[in-house]
Amino acid sequence: MQHNGLSPLTSPLTSAIAPTSERKDPLQAKVDVLNARYRHHSATAVMEAALKDPQAGKLALVSSFGAESVVLLHMAAVVDRSIPVIFVDTEMLFTETLVYQQEVAERLHLDNVQIIRASEATLAAEDPDGTLHQFDTDACCSLRKTRPLQKALRGYDGWITGRKRFQSGTRAALDFFEVEDFTGRIKVNPLAHWAPEDVRAYMEENRLPRHPLVAQGYPSIGCAPCTSKVAEGEDPRSGRWRGQEKDECGIHFVDGKMVRAGEKV
Repeated sequence: MQHNGLSPLTSPLTSAIAPTSERKDPLQAKVDVLNARYRHHSATAVMEAALKDPQAGKLALVSSFGAESVVLLHMAAVVDRSIPVIFVDTEMLFTETLVYQQEVAERLHLDNVQIIRASEATLAAEDPDGTLHQFDTDACCSLRKTRPLQKALRGYDGWITGRKRFQSGTRAALDFFEVEDFTGRIKVNPLAHWAPEDVRAYMEENRLPRHPLVAQGYPSIGCAPCTSKVAEGEDPRSGRWRGQEKDECGIHFVDGKMVRAGEKV
């Protein structure tokens, strides 16, 4: 019997691929499997997969209850109305957003909405007079949104977002499933491949309520001090942190760093 240097349980094929498989990060390998499995599926199918496929793990949906949030919330509610929905109240949101959050949650019968905020002690220590946003927007976003959200996500394997490729250059290569390197969680983007007309069509077909500020010229809505109206022809997110090199609040990271406008993912 000819000896080829391999053990009886090892074939030339498995020997060739084993080193690569062993080197691949387990979480990235899981994400690759999920993307391959659902690559040609619809957004609704990806949402259902995220909530039912054991590979995806325990997930929460994070929502700003902003301009297009109702689409993702409706998709989730169709599958499971008890899904944990995390809403970060920065205490600097538009009053219209707070009212809209309550109306949408009631309309969709979402019974597990978790409203989170920075603690009073932390706010008192880091932003006692509420002016931090005027001279350091990154620090304000971290204090009021990023850190409270990361704390709320403890115990979850990942989270579902409403990010879409068309929203900015930093999101142009989004997949349905991705690894959030900074936290080691899976991030699910069911609407990644949607265009603006897809969002509008879904809202119309399902008769979903629109955020009242959209009609007033706010296609992307964040905190009141850092959100301005957008003129016709401008990028929809140009009203966020206008005049600054910033188009993410910091809850989305690449390689452990806050994504900036113009940076490549």
